[in-house]
Amino acid sequence: MVGWEFFINLASKLNTAIMYSLTGRFELAKEVINLNWFLLYIAVYVISIWGTYGLTVDLNKLSILADREDSTLIPIKISTLEICYLDKRNPWVAAALSVLAPGLGHLYTHRVPTSFFLLVKFIVIAYFSHLMPAIHYTFMGAFEQATVVVDPQWLLFFPSLYGFAIYDSYVNTVEYNRLFGMEQSRFIRDNYQGEYMYRSLECEFGKCS
Repeated sequence: MVGWEFFINLASKLNTAIMYSLTGRFELAKEVINLNWFLLYIAVYVISIWGTYGLTVDLNKLSILADREDSTLIPIKISTLEICYLDKRNPWVAAALSVLAPGLGHLYTHRVPTSFFLLVKFIVIAYFSHLMPAIHYTFMGAFEQATVVVDPQWLLFFPSLYGFAIYDSYVNTVEYNRLFGMEQSRFIRDNYQGEYMYRSLECEFGKCS
């Protein structure tokens, strides 16, 4: 779905039309937009919103059921892609790393496939938007040259990319910390609570050593 949306956005020149609209050049926006592809963009958004909403409702139900059933949490998992384990991490560090480059925050939380996808997407967008030359010219004070060299169609992919990367890495870190706390609580309860209660009863009857 992401690749399809990406393709339609490029084919319809939607980002360029958005730039012209935001700068008040509405006639240019009408000229540059490709209606053959633009109308398909609506269908992509409707399907995406409908699908993600339904999936979120189902996942919330499964999460509530797992909490009530006291389901077992696997603290560590080794796969061909990564070694993933529950641990306490700082959500703000994940967000800050995502600001440096989308994908680094997910790498911090050991979400390797998502991290790889976001990093590749960031590199592709940065290359085709000519972001690095624009940054170079900006540092040199050649602002006019920076605006000429940059491609707005590709550049305007960055707000959604950064917004998703920062938000998703932060929320995932918060949720992983919650799961880590639940797993530790369950481990202590299952392995030490019985012994602690037994010793407390012994001491209550004057038999503790």
